[in-house]
Amino acid sequence: MATVDEESITSGRHNHQLFLAPVAVLCSGTVLISDRRQLYAPFVHLKEQFSDIMKSLKTLKRLVYLSIAGFGGFYTATVIYPSITSRYNKVIPCTTPEEIAKMNAPLPLREELIKSMKCQELDVLVIGGGCTGLGVALDASSRGLKTGLVEKFDFSSGTSSRSTKLIHGGVRYLQKAIFKLDIEQYKMVKEALAERANLINVAPHLAYPLPIMLPVYKWWQVPYFWAGIKLYDFVAGSELLKPSYLLSKAKALEHFPMLKKDKLKAALVYFDGQHDDARMSIALAITAVRYGAYCLNYTKVESLLKTCINGKQQICGAKVVNRLTGEEYTIRAKCVINATGPYTDQIRCMGDKNVQSICQPSAGVHIVLPDYYSPVSMGLLDPSTSDGRVIFFLPWQNVTLAGTTDTPCEVADNPKPTEKDIQFILKEIRNYLSPDVEVRRGDVLSAWSGIRPLVSDPNKADTQSIARNHVIEVSDNKLITIAGGKWTTYRSMAEETVDKAIEVCGLNPTGPCKTKGLMLDGSHGWSPTLFIRLVQDYGLENAVAQHLASTYGDKAFKVAKLSNMTGKRWPVIGKRLHEEYPYIEAEVRQTKAGTVRAYHCLLVLVRVEKGLSGQE
Repeated sequence: MATVDEESITSGRHNHQLFLAPVAVLCSGTVLISDRRQLYAPFVHLKEQFSDIMKSLKTLKRLVYLSIAGFGGFYTATVIYPSITSRYNKVIPCTTPEEIAKMNAPLPLREELIKSMKCQELDVLVIGGGCTGLGVALDASSRGLKTGLVEKFDFSSGTSSRSTKLIHGGVRYLQKAIFKLDIEQYKMVKEALAERANLINVAPHLAYPLPIMLPVYKWWQVPYFWAGIKLYDFVAGSELLKPSYLLSKAKALEHFPMLKKDKLKAALVYFDGQHDDARMSIALAITAVRYGAYCLNYTKVESLLKTCINGKQQICGAKVVNRLTGEEYTIRAKCVINATGPYTDQIRCMGDKNVQSICQPSAGVHIVLPDYYSPVSMGLLDPSTSDGRVIFFLPWQNVTLAGTTDTPCEVADNPKPTEKDIQFILKEIRNYLSPDVEVRRGDVLSAWSGIRPLVSDPNKADTQSIARNHVIEVSDNKLITIAGGKWTTYRSMAEETVDKAIEVCGLNPTGPCKTKGLMLDGSHGWSPTLFIRLVQDYGLENAVAQHLASTYGDKAFKVAKLSNMTGKRWPVIGKRLHEEYPYIEAEVRQTKAGTVRAYHCLLVLVRVEKGLSGQE
């Protein structure tokens, strides 16, 4: 029998020989220890060849990964083209004296807007004052069309102010486009990335790039996610915010110390946009009015007006009620556009009671947590939750925003988050945070639910399938409905809708679409250092000055001028409404003197800001 010394067995140096020993015994009987090397030589040689082949394959695999990553990094490097952040850091000048005058003109009174809508036939009447409806109003009015908009509550009081606050292309859509070879998904991502860049350009005081960390807990996922994120950069092209990059485990924990350390391999950081959705809606409304639109909130549509043209019924306006006074009146229009989000089917039924429903509402719940749940200037993405979705943890106005869920629901004016959804989000947070960080129900400062207006496409045979993007429907009575979509693509959706309205209703605009690159209210004279001027010229606190600059843009100077003296050595002006928050009494005075007389926007803005601060 073959024998092996005890030291070899315990040290494990000859494990491969022990495995082959029985074969040698069967072939040649008793084998001496001294003859083993000669006997095993061919097998050892084969093992070495196999090992070399495996090393070559691993090297080739690494080269492929490095090539993908290297190409992506080279392409997205700022030496190839300037990133959008280089433009973001520049002062945005006003282009013409006419534009300066238009942006600084006083806003009309609400009564003046009502009178104008009563006494003339509009080209376009938009129903719905969320991001899509306001985008349509701005697009149509900037083309020279007489445009009116009515909203039964406050502007952006529904879904448009209850978003994740992200403007993004959709990393998951790109993943689906690649694995399913779906060109439509790719086009969606390409469009959204272009619109993301445009929104940051036209409202730089309200929208900005945000780094988002993607923790990786398996080695094979590092090159996988790296290649995917670099492809995301590649698709963005010249609209790239900033190039993505890889972090080691140590660096990832340095940025995000509360992250779960066990099995963490590395982290990827990519850039998307973040914005103040409620304030963005107000900027859209004010800009639309400055371009001639008549925008009214607290005005409810009671019914649609119809007329007979060539033997066919056609929508020609709406009967509305002023919810502040109870007055009823009619608004006549050549074209009526339904942009009511979750209420889409209600307006469609006003035009045709037999119409098939297309809206499939889904509740998206977000919760607000203390700021220590996320770094000050970086978000985190959980790419695979237990229900197959993604969850974001984002820094937002000195707190942490976490969400969202996706639960079928009924349409409600003021949807409430359920305890089940709140617990689901907390559970997912626990999966990504260190065990020594106790995630408590009591840490939830506030929560809200927004109804996502998912739609099935009525233009396709399979109406049960959910549309991945937005849907534009033209009914037999020429009611135009725009449904679905998201904040990021509101502008392109509005452009497409107005194009369809011009085609269907025979409208005569004075020019083509102008909203690509059209600066929103407050953005013309804004710069990243504007708050310093507020501190130096007016004696405002630094935190208050930053708040005013990021909320009102170049209109912050008007707010500062309305501020009362504090009676202190410092700050000179700017009495806070609450010592813990940067809101000052002059904002109430500014809203009452300017915005509220035309729009009554104070309520929604105070409500949203209080909710985000955990007071509601």
